[in-house]
Amino acid sequence: MEYKEVKTKDEAIEWIHNLKTLGIKPGLSRMEWMLERLGNPERRVKFLHIAGTNGKGSTASFISNVLRKSGYKVGMFTSPYLIEFTNRIQINGEDISEEHLVEMLNRVIPLVKELEVSELGSPTEFEVVTTIAILYFASVAYPDIVVWETGLGGRFDSTNVVYPIVSVITNVGFDHMDLLGDDIKQIAMEKAGIIKPGVPVVSGVENEEARSVIKDIAKSKKASLYQLNEQFFIKTHKMNHLGSKFDFTGPFLTMPNLEIKMVGPHQIKNAAVALMALEILRQYYAFIIEEEAVYSGLKHTFWAGRFEIISEKPTVIIDGAHNPEGALSLGETVSLFEYNRLIMVTGVLKDKAIEDLFKNFIPIADQLIITKPDNPRALDLKDIKKVISTIVPTKEVILNPDWRDAVKQALQMADQEDLVVITGSLYLISDVRRYLLEEYKKIHS
Repeated sequence: MEYKEVKTKDEAIEWIHNLKTLGIKPGLSRMEWMLERLGNPERRVKFLHIAGTNGKGSTASFISNVLRKSGYKVGMFTSPYLIEFTNRIQINGEDISEEHLVEMLNRVIPLVKELEVSELGSPTEFEVVTTIAILYFASVAYPDIVVWETGLGGRFDSTNVVYPIVSVITNVGFDHMDLLGDDIKQIAMEKAGIIKPGVPVVSGVENEEARSVIKDIAKSKKASLYQLNEQFFIKTHKMNHLGSKFDFTGPFLTMPNLEIKMVGPHQIKNAAVALMALEILRQYYAFIIEEEAVYSGLKHTFWAGRFEIISEKPTVIIDGAHNPEGALSLGETVSLFEYNRLIMVTGVLKDKAIEDLFKNFIPIADQLIITKPDNPRALDLKDIKKVISTIVPTKEVILNPDWRDAVKQALQMADQEDLVVITGSLYLISDVRRYLLEEYKKIHS
């Protein structure tokens, strides 16, 4: 079968993006087929697998940072990317190189072509990216461990073809309900699909129904479960707009006065979940992780687009709060700041729990500007306005379909003591972040 090889990074990314029209196709059969044809490279790599509605990226970042401070070579696979496509596949914080991206894709293309004409059908964009990541880690980068984040759900997520040494579930909330179900137990079952027989599990899940699902599945698979507020605990000492200080108590050790710069109560929970996972690596798998590496690693962790302060006077913040739980965390974090008015710009995709999302956004936004992310799944502005009018009929909303213009509008409206928050879809946040950083660079150059 003839096929054309890609030669450059741009060609590779374009080739991969052309698979986007296939959408999301749950199931692992295509992944398993490709990996088998490649000699099952996933079996040569240690994975720490992370699922959850929110907090996956921050938790992955905390874990990765501490391990790197401990001298380990750490791979990371996250999605979606915020700046460059290659951000998704990293080794010690460095993106996969152009040369390796091209090389890995050219190894996968013939398999994609074979699948296209088979009864399994063509793999999706995410399946191809996941396969590239596995190939890269197994045959080029050789990390000590890969911090491996699910894309969507868990049970049928493309990443669930690996057999990890630790599984982590950060939390369970309402997101991607069209694919995962509209019942919290159903969603928890999908997330808990990453739990493997005998592999220890760390859970930061607080919802009682979801917790009971995870407990049952862990028990059925004889997987030791470490649950926040049951096997490990946090005690917060200080929390403000600059970060937090807290104590961690787990079954193996207690660590007082830990400090993080990531802002908000949800980030303390993410850090605690990360710490528990690191403790399992230490206790079960003899990873050498010194206290100094833990304190320094947590303190210096940063995750782009998660309550990130872009500028001050007015304070401009971007945050990828794209579901009800994320919006609730945003509200809790905003309360740590002093400001006159909060001007919010937001745009979301169609598969979100819109009503619950805006029930959490409306009380904190003094001025609400609705815009549209550059994505075919973006929700129509009039549909959002309709939902808002059923929640608060008197709420004044500005509709601006051009996200660049919406951001400019918010900045023009803001006084120095105001807070501008741009939030919603991570696709929107990615574009806005790039745009704002370029604009501020022009101003200060």
